[in-house]
Amino acid sequence: MRVIIVSRIYRPEPSAASLFLGSVSDALTAGGHEVEVLTAKPLPGQGEASRGERVRTFPVLRDANGYVRGYVQYMSFDLPLAFRLLFARRPAAVFVEPPPTTGAVVRVVCALRRIPYVYDAADIWSDAAGQATDSRAVVRVLRWIERFALRGAAELVTISDGVVERLRQLGVSSPVEVTGFGADTTEFKYREAPTERLFIYAGTYTGLHGADILIEAFARFTETHPGYRLRFIGNGTEQERMRARADALGLGSAVEFAPPVPPAELAPQLARSVASLATLQPGGGYEYAFTSKAYSSLAAGCPVIFAGPGPTGPFLRDAARAVPAGAAVAYDADAIADAMRAAADAPLSGADRARVSEWTAAHHSMRAVAERVAARIAAVATRGGSAR
Repeated sequence: MRVIIVSRIYRPEPSAASLFLGSVSDALTAGGHEVEVLTAKPLPGQGEASRGERVRTFPVLRDANGYVRGYVQYMSFDLPLAFRLLFARRPAAVFVEPPPTTGAVVRVVCALRRIPYVYDAADIWSDAAGQATDSRAVVRVLRWIERFALRGAAELVTISDGVVERLRQLGVSSPVEVTGFGADTTEFKYREAPTERLFIYAGTYTGLHGADILIEAFARFTETHPGYRLRFIGNGTEQERMRARADALGLGSAVEFAPPVPPAELAPQLARSVASLATLQPGGGYEYAFTSKAYSSLAAGCPVIFAGPGPTGPFLRDAARAVPAGAAVAYDADAIADAMRAAADAPLSGADRARVSEWTAAHHSMRAVAERVAARIAAVATRGGSAR
């Protein structure tokens, strides 16, 4: 069957969404299906996207960091998308990645063409927006758009039961399949390397994530453990404030801010780190969210220190029964600093890191997740019908 994947971001751009969508495409093509991807034109020099699928790109507006992020940037993708999808050769199904504005465009076009679509509901964007803006009007409008996109889907796929519960609270009754999430274990795997005096936070950091507490925790950690570095790899709205706070605390070059990098460059850095760090701001109405960067870190053999609410903490505690996966602590600077000290005082051996990596590959590979998602897309395509 013929399937169209719609997303503003796709490989080779470095992001969890790119890895996931690329894996879904690989699973579909491996199953004998024809895949076409409608996406944004990547930045120059990022490499090749296709591994057998047909990738159609279109120029879009990007923010100062080169991301398609923000309402104007989303519109620069969504408006041309309406025509691209309207006149594309008819698929049996469409698989769409947020933002909700893209999902709304897909619902309208698919309804006109009587094509079913599957929506990736890994996150609730309107909940996240509630933490990023004080404008209730903006949140209400985004909530309406998101419900419109979600309710029109023939099926939703998501990463956890917590998201399913939140969807039902929002009045979304569309069928939902919990397919989970995982790491691209072809890229994220342990490569033997000496452990450096380094902690890494890899991914987006916004007020919703609450990663700024790591600056405070690192300052307290370095009081007893000088000579270590804290590196943020990615981008986020909090970067300037976090940079200023690090300078105010006299951390200087010990706190580094690096742009996003491809998995092939990130995995070796994780393999050399004492631990990776992940956070989620408490009390933000986003407690059901899973910090998926934990999978990639563990797949690279790097233990995780997580601070905050939600399912990530229980996941790490369960994983720790099998392998030295790291620690889950309270969202508190002293608690995080103590966990960093414990990790620094007893860094994992190469054998332990290899064991963590192998366990993650066996239980939480993105390939297995992508195959489950591809199976749901194929099932929807087989049933046929139209968007509601």
